[in-house]
Amino acid sequence: MNTTNKTLRHFLTLTDLSAEEFRSLINRAIELKTIQHRGEIFEPLKNKVLAMIFEKSSTRTRVSFESGMAQFGGHAIFLSPRDTQLGRGEPIEDSARVLSSMTDCIMVRTFAHEKVELLAKYSSVPVINGLTDEVHPCQLLADMQTYFEQRGDIKGKTVTWVGDGNNMCHSYMHAAKLLDFKLNIACPEGFEPQQEFILETRDFIEITQDVAAASANSDLIVTDVWASMGQEEEQKIRERAFRNYQVTPELMKSANEDALFMHCLPAHRGEEVSADVIDGKQSVVWDEAENRLHAQKALLEFLLAG
Repeated sequence: MNTTNKTLRHFLTLTDLSAEEFRSLINRAIELKTIQHRGEIFEPLKNKVLAMIFEKSSTRTRVSFESGMAQFGGHAIFLSPRDTQLGRGEPIEDSARVLSSMTDCIMVRTFAHEKVELLAKYSSVPVINGLTDEVHPCQLLADMQTYFEQRGDIKGKTVTWVGDGNNMCHSYMHAAKLLDFKLNIACPEGFEPQQEFILETRDFIEITQDVAAASANSDLIVTDVWASMGQEEEQKIRERAFRNYQVTPELMKSANEDALFMHCLPAHRGEEVSADVIDGKQSVVWDEAENRLHAQKALLEFLLAG
């Protein structure tokens, strides 16, 4: 729809933002949340259209983007492989050209990160990564908004990641570098983050197999499911590997007294986190989930309204 935009910006990883832009988005998300909670009508994206491509199932990503566009006065179109030519083998390059000629922004949630990069390369409108196997940057916008709301700026704080060195972990590594916090990564041998992310963020992270030591004096404890989408066949192997990597009340006690607990959801109580923790007083998972809406609205405004 906009082929002459010389300031075209994509959001494929957190590193597409500067540290200043990241903080600005967080603060804007907090403002937009206040506006929405007051019941004010604010429609900066009137008549704008977001195409949403989903090759992975979704609850929070779909509802937050769709609601966000509606609240902003725009519209979102849900596209699944079952309903589009992408599912019948149309090249991504062709779909990118067509979709970007008819819409104002494309959000994609898929497996291979290369697909998002290819889509962005041939799109004439902003492309947003709604999740790939490598990173989940939209979730980090919401997580950091939640921390800032609850505790203020995260600079200089200590965050502990417990579990798989997966896409969420990779985005936490990027966030640590951008927002200048220390990230302890407690994971079993063989489940470390990818080497490229380690090299990129090595001054801000520490990887260990000692969960208790990693959690000591931490300001935020974060975890995710043991088997992500596409890894279901590894469930039994992962249950054995991760059995000592559950976030329990005892583990939370080793963190700072005012430490928060986060999880991107969906959660498996009794696996990566005990019910006592996720449903307890230190858990902010429901605020975190709601903030997907507000953080992504801030992102959409940033990419489409300037």
